[in-house]
Amino acid sequence: MHASYIRNLDLVIRKIERARLAYNPHHIVSLLAVSKYATTEQITFLHECGQRAFGENKVQDLKQKMHILESLPLQWHMIGTLQENKINTLIDLNPTLLHSLDSLKLAIALQKRLEAKGKVMRTLLQLNTSFESTKSGVSPTQAKEIYLEILAQCPNIKLEGVMSIGAHSTDYKTLEKSFVLAKDVFDSLQDVGAKTLSMGMSEDFEIAIACGANLVRIGSRLFGS
Repeated sequence: MHASYIRNLDLVIRKIERARLAYNPHHIVSLLAVSKYATTEQITFLHECGQRAFGENKVQDLKQKMHILESLPLQWHMIGTLQENKINTLIDLNPTLLHSLDSLKLAIALQKRLEAKGKVMRTLLQLNTSFESTKSGVSPTQAKEIYLEILAQCPNIKLEGVMSIGAHSTDYKTLEKSFVLAKDVFDSLQDVGAKTLSMGMSEDFEIAIACGANLVRIGSRLFGS
């Protein structure tokens, strides 16, 4: 087992714990290892260190890695943009969670395929809380309406919360603002079953946890040398 993976995972977990305790001692935060740039060997190393949940950005990469590592008890998440022509492939892979349901249009297309296949899929609604044109996701002002619409129209989609990507900035206040907006949307949806607030990556996960994130998506901090 590669010592650097033990060291990286331990450091990330300690930082998560420190941020979690500062936010609320009763708050629970889950760690998703973003493996889009990792080899299957690196994923195996991290699994041997105790990590179980991994996230991929592309359906084809997810399919390939799931197949190669099918003997390992891993939880696989789809976190990247989902193209409509990849929906059937993703459904057949049975991911643990889809983080990137980024529009009502995509939800309706996904619902049709799920219904046809007699399957359900756990998902998060992706928000664009930084209002950046390069990011997918629904506006926080429309999020509750769209979330409720999906709940009403798409019985095979099991919405469990929201996902957001922090602002593309190194400024604490700018990042905090984008995360607080996501937390506000999440809070408004808890009475309809929202339980997951997925936000925070390698460079900003501590800020995200300070704003209430309970699932963080970390890649380079875990797989870097």
